[in-house]
Amino acid sequence: MPNDKLKHYLHLHFLVFIAGFTAILGELITIGSIPLVWFRMLIAVVLMLIFAGITKTNINLSKATILKFAVAGIIIALHWITFFEAINQSNVSLTLATFSTGAFFASFIEPIFFKRKIRFYEILFGLLVVVGLILITHSEMRYINGIILGITSAFLSSLFAVINGRFIEKYNATTISIYEFLSGIIFISLFLLIFKGGFSVEYFILSTSDWIYLFILGSICTAYAFIGSVHIMRFISPYTVVLSYNLEPVYGIILAVILFPEKEIMSPLFYAGVALILLIVLADVILKNSKFKSKKTRYFKVKA
Repeated sequence: MPNDKLKHYLHLHFLVFIAGFTAILGELITIGSIPLVWFRMLIAVVLMLIFAGITKTNINLSKATILKFAVAGIIIALHWITFFEAINQSNVSLTLATFSTGAFFASFIEPIFFKRKIRFYEILFGLLVVVGLILITHSEMRYINGIILGITSAFLSSLFAVINGRFIEKYNATTISIYEFLSGIIFISLFLLIFKGGFSVEYFILSTSDWIYLFILGSICTAYAFIGSVHIMRFISPYTVVLSYNLEPVYGIILAVILFPEKEIMSPLFYAGVALILLIVLADVILKNSKFKSKKTRYFKVKA
């Protein structure tokens, strides 16, 4: 029915808006990037376990499979840590701009995992993305640490998405996420125990606003967003979902400029670089859809 279709499209763009809002929360939360990700994954995994219990989702897997998920969980933890640290080192706009290079990295990572040749237009698009990055970097050299962290985060995001493409063919998305988040929590906990002396009482003493923002981040922007993005593909084509999620940095940058105008207004060269990268990302998705309409999307993009 037309009304149902409209409802699903509105739901999709709400999910994209949530993805863009994640970076805003990263700016608002005052704790460091490592504890931020630890709390985010903890809140999300608790809610996902409750969801799995309500829906009676089977989460029993072999040790070998769990170990594979654990590797992906460490990658997603590192992706989020570098993403939020990029915000701390620069700002929301710059982080989202560099994060949009993820599709460029995926074009080179995917052929390795799926054993196909790199296409000519992917090389061309890759070179144009580099031009976009040069425009961004040249205009904002004072944020070079944030730029490096943002690009690293984009690479880890693409690596995680392609790896999950293998998992999603065989396993339930909720089950995958539960084990990945648990492994991320364990990984960060071990890091804190070995290099930071463990957990202190102060670690859990946060401001009321931080607790509120962390709960929104872990519940709506993580648990709900992960489950919702998979659910929506039952009603909307994966191509449309992937294409729509490329609006994530657009929504995020617009929100950042509105909420933090004194920190987020960038140079004209910056916006030229962002526009170029986004156009290349959209062109890449459109070309892939026209060439492979008969095939299912192999992986879902990880949301920041």
